Amino acid sequence: MPLREARHFINGVFTPGTSGRVFDNIGPATGQRIGIVHEGLKPEVDAAVAAARAALRGPWSVMSQAERSDLLHGVANEINNRFEEFLEAEVLDTGKPRSLASHIDIPRGAANFKIFADLVKNVPAETFMLDTPDRQGALNYALRKPKGVIAVIAPWNLPLLLMTWKVGPALACGNTVVVKPSEETPLTTTLLGEVMNAVGVPPGVFNVVHGFGPDSAGAFLTAHPGVNAITFTGETRTGEIIMQSAAVGLRQVSMECGGKNAALVFADCDLDKAIEGTMRSAFANCGQVCLGTERIYVERPIFERFVTRLKSAAEGLRMGAPDDPATSLGPLISAEHKRKVLAYYRIAVEEGATVVTGGGEPAMPPELAQGAWVEPTIFTGLPQTARAVREEIFGPVCHIAPFDTEEEAIRLANDTDYGLATAIWTGDLSRAHRVASRIDVGIAWVNSWFLRDLRTAFGGSKQSGIGREGGVHGLEFYTELSNVCVKL
Repeated sequence: MPLREARHFINGVFTPGTSGRVFDNIGPATGQRIGIVHEGLKPEVDAAVAAARAALRGPWSVMSQAERSDLLHGVANEINNRFEEFLEAEVLDTGKPRSLASHIDIPRGAANFKIFADLVKNVPAETFMLDTPDRQGALNYALRKPKGVIAVIAPWNLPLLLMTWKVGPALACGNTVVVKPSEETPLTTTLLGEVMNAVGVPPGVFNVVHGFGPDSAGAFLTAHPGVNAITFTGETRTGEIIMQSAAVGLRQVSMECGGKNAALVFADCDLDKAIEGTMRSAFANCGQVCLGTERIYVERPIFERFVTRLKSAAEGLRMGAPDDPATSLGPLISAEHKRKVLAYYRIAVEEGATVVTGGGEPAMPPELAQGAWVEPTIFTGLPQTARAVREEIFGPVCHIAPFDTEEEAIRLANDTDYGLATAIWTGDLSRAHRVASRIDVGIAWVNSWFLRDLRTAFGGSKQSGIGREGGVHGLEFYTELSNVCVKL
């Protein structure tokens, strides 16, 4: 397989930049080098921001909303035309099964452009008639204007999907962007530059600078005075650092950060559906999903049955090569993340956990032996104070604990520093509404998980984030409201 080269994309041109620094792109399934990535430093960030600012004054600024929307539809169509290229790049970067990436990552990555291109054309603005002393009145109406240059800091777990989830609405609202993808997953963001050129998006509207966080592209981008707002998805600690940087110049931030989400399984649930849903919420994408449920609370009458059945289902997951149709679980993103997850497995045991299944490294065939593989793992027996119960692990792992009453379930679910999502499994519709309204999260699923209507608000409370993405709620971040008052 030829090595892939990820260059910066600045003002419509792919460039290695001026730093001369490169780093290896390691495939997590094999642990082998799949390419090189050019690292951006201050000169690359300066050039990308300058290009984005110039584009705000160029052809992009005078396009009608309909023209911009048509271009974004073109971007989505071109992603779908090059579906296999995007799929191969995403699988190489993440190691996830092709079956997963082909059904979620690439289709949603393309759809994000269409959804926001259509949505922005139909968002109303407020209008008021003001009474005046001369009885002639005054008309007030609001205009939505682009915010300017948006810095997009994208994560590695769903690289294309979550990057376009930000770029789509930003461009639909008339902004320009500078994207810093994760250093772990640079390929699909780079490939998107080719798409932008192919469909005629003006140079400078979409820019990409690769690199790391501290003392690299990420830090230089978030501190840049030419950036008007920053949108970020990633761990909470990184979000705190970005907020400190954004405070200089009073730039707005939108952040979707960590989670330690709870699932509540009541005895009156459809147990088959609860097991199926919890399997996905605990182990999908090798547990590397911010919405995943690492804490599972089960009503005591069905606790033992639930644990036994989830154990059997987890042990039925098959780890293997991404292109094997039988593969249902991929690797973690990197050797470094593997060390972190395995450290938490050891911590859980030291804290007194019972290992129901997993807890270590699987035996893999020689061609995959150097990959970032860990076993899907279930623990029981830990107190609420245990680190493995309180801290986000971000791997294929969950802890299951019993509860006796509805009040106890709510208390346990809310006993966390995070507040992103929850899943509630019950056959009692009244209970479903009652419990969902009392969980301190941005999204509560009832008898489902990861079922997303993209018109709805998405985001977290507490240490899980600031602001909301999705639908008109996301457009609020990417636009400035300007009121016009006309005396009649």
